[in-house]
Amino acid sequence: MREDLTVAEAVALAHRQEWAFVLAATARVTRDLDLAEECVQDAYAKALTTWTETGVPARPGAWLTTTARNRAIDLIRREAFFRTALPLLADEETTSGPADGEDIADERLRLIFTCCHPALAPEAQVALTLRLVCGLTTAQIARAFLVTESTMAARITRAKKKIAVARIPYRIPDAEDLSDRIEMVLTVVDLLFTTGHVAPNGPDLMNTELISRAVDLARMLVELLPGDEEVAGLLALLLLTDARRAARLGSSGAAVLLPDQDRGLWDQAAIREGQSLVRRALRRRPPGQFAVRAAIAAVHSESPSWGATDWDEIVGLYDVLIARRPSPVAALNRAVASGFAGGPEAGLAALDRLATEPQLATYPYAAVARGEFLHRLGRREEARAAFEEALTFTENKAERDSLRQRLAELGEG
Repeated sequence: MREDLTVAEAVALAHRQEWAFVLAATARVTRDLDLAEECVQDAYAKALTTWTETGVPARPGAWLTTTARNRAIDLIRREAFFRTALPLLADEETTSGPADGEDIADERLRLIFTCCHPALAPEAQVALTLRLVCGLTTAQIARAFLVTESTMAARITRAKKKIAVARIPYRIPDAEDLSDRIEMVLTVVDLLFTTGHVAPNGPDLMNTELISRAVDLARMLVELLPGDEEVAGLLALLLLTDARRAARLGSSGAAVLLPDQDRGLWDQAAIREGQSLVRRALRRRPPGQFAVRAAIAAVHSESPSWGATDWDEIVGLYDVLIARRPSPVAALNRAVASGFAGGPEAGLAALDRLATEPQLATYPYAAVARGEFLHRLGRREEARAAFEEALTFTENKAERDSLRQRLAELGEG
């Protein structure tokens, strides 16, 4: 812990870095997520006053864990179920705090795998991960997903109840199940990032809180599972995508699409780290979906301009991705890339082959792609209709402003 931090800053840093472990270690004592949360919150509140008097401890996480677990034991002792809970505590070291080493990794992994259990709905997995692993308040999560606090509180409560009723084990999956379960965890983190990268609706293009939390989670997973190439692929994908953040918003507040971005604003440190991780991720044979998606982002990051992009390589990478993990969105992106590789006629033909795909019927980027190729072919009225169609499916204000700019550039109809 840095010595120049104030107590409030030290507590905030410990919250960001240690929350998941403190909660996971406390939950092992309580076997009750609600009670564990209550005790951890009490520990952080107590830190604000105690550390002001005694100074910030050398190992804030250990102090917080010991305080939270002692609080849990006190509460358990006050409850009638103490005698039944006691055996669970018999083999626990409840007062010495966490040890350095593997136990810390295991504790956080247990918590992540519990939050991302396949028995829970995807939205519940995301909400529970934000609440329990990232330590966001219910109000913060509700704001991120633009729902009321009561709605989000009910969603989180239902998820916790499902864990209790279904007796979802609080453990890391067995080795034979680990590969499937880690993919679920990676999917949740990817969904979290995507929700922050383009907010589904509202005035802001991005939700930087969600983006940061997703990147933090991906970094945590790389730390916990250093030999997993697909985990490295996910972090690479997030870093290479988020590296464009400063160039994604124009001075007017409208979204700036990739072809028009000032690449001088891209975060070169993030790009270098992401490219290094891509090389590591691609060592796996065959490569996983996140490694391939990261490789596509890496091709963009290496290109000095939109026009100089190696579209043939991107088309080839989408072929690999679709063979491994087919999806309508991947097919759409391949169609777009083929249009830039082979010309707008080829792009329109590829889009036509996806015309009956129901999942793309209201997907605004499909209409945007069509409008772009029609515009390049000089079919202005058809391009206008496509951009207007995209506008009807877009609820994010910054993206709506960008589409209105495109329509204005086409002139009056």
